[in-house]
Amino acid sequence: MAGFRPLSAGLSALQPEAFGVDPSGERMARIRRSPHFKDGVFQNPGGPARTRPSGSALDFAKIYFDKDARARRGPRGPIPVHATTLADISRPPSTGLRLTWMGHSSVLAEIDGRRVLFDPVWGTRCSPFAFAGPKRLHPAPLPLAALGPVDVVVISHDHYDHLDLPTIKALADTDTVFAVPLGVGAHLEHWGVSADRLRELDWHEATRIGGLTLTATPARHFCGRGLRNTQHTLWASWVVAAEEHRVYHSGDTGYFEGFQEIGAEHGPFDATMIQLGAYSEFWPDIHMTPAEALRAHLDLQGGAPAGVLLPIHWATFNLAPHAWAEPGEWTKDAAEEAGQTAAFPRPGQPFEPGGKVPGEAWWRALSAPLPATWRRSGQSTPLAQTPSGSGPAADTRPDLDLAGDR
Repeated sequence: MAGFRPLSAGLSALQPEAFGVDPSGERMARIRRSPHFKDGVFQNPGGPARTRPSGSALDFAKIYFDKDARARRGPRGPIPVHATTLADISRPPSTGLRLTWMGHSSVLAEIDGRRVLFDPVWGTRCSPFAFAGPKRLHPAPLPLAALGPVDVVVISHDHYDHLDLPTIKALADTDTVFAVPLGVGAHLEHWGVSADRLRELDWHEATRIGGLTLTATPARHFCGRGLRNTQHTLWASWVVAAEEHRVYHSGDTGYFEGFQEIGAEHGPFDATMIQLGAYSEFWPDIHMTPAEALRAHLDLQGGAPAGVLLPIHWATFNLAPHAWAEPGEWTKDAAEEAGQTAAFPRPGQPFEPGGKVPGEAWWRALSAPLPATWRRSGQSTPLAQTPSGSGPAADTRPDLDLAGDR
């Protein structure tokens, strides 16, 4: 019949380019040889992790669609983006180490003369579609093209809020090198990044790039971009060590005892960038609450307060039922109680961990009142006035999410 196409061909044509591709050939053969790949999928440290929402779907719906709770899941006004990011990063850091949080998990780390860009997401939505999915709550602090040369782009895993097609395509036209977990290179090659610019690592493997040592370390999460989650691409946290400084980026992860091992082998760190947003009691295994993130930071530092904790994975996208400002407020409380220095920059605000660290609770001017339900002492904070309706342990995200991060 003229013009007839098999059903499989039609379904294939409907798949957006942002889905990427599954690993194949020698890449898939290498995946099968990994000690962390078993029974056809990558395995989490510490045993299986729940990657789909647990508990009652009705209970989840009541929380997610509650009118008052929904109002608290976004800021009341424009998020203040740092106005002079480009001018500030045009000068070299005086201490040799500077971090610029661009929003969500995207961080530019300038470390001993090298520039490392973690999980860059400049796209408008973390989704395979331009018309649907979580939309940015604030603009990127500066255009990607204005950022200038980057020595290494580090990707933690292939969810949409960490691996962004428009951003990768823009970076594919540069000569930067990409350090990615095992299997993720298949997506990047499909989108135009040449194989010779990829450093694809399993956990505990390291690569040297321009005076930096980058090591892929374990995390407790999962992967997948398409309609099927094959678990054929790895997720990772990352250690970046230079001559004088070293930093850690957690990617997405639930809390696990492996932080102690990573700290013992690679720490202590001048700064850690720790995921602590989009948490929920419905998916406690794959994201961390602020209290868990602080514990992870202390584990990485040998058990005592040290270095600077930079909270990431919050404020930029609405990905969970908890209140928008809760991660910032809870982290500030927990860090102060523990005597740990934590940085709270506005998006795009550079700071040097060895210098003055931004600590203003800038989100309070944009937040509805929050209960300090996480405070065991019962002490109140300026936001602790009325219930938020989210609870302190909210880490909620569906597995097949066009939202992408999971």
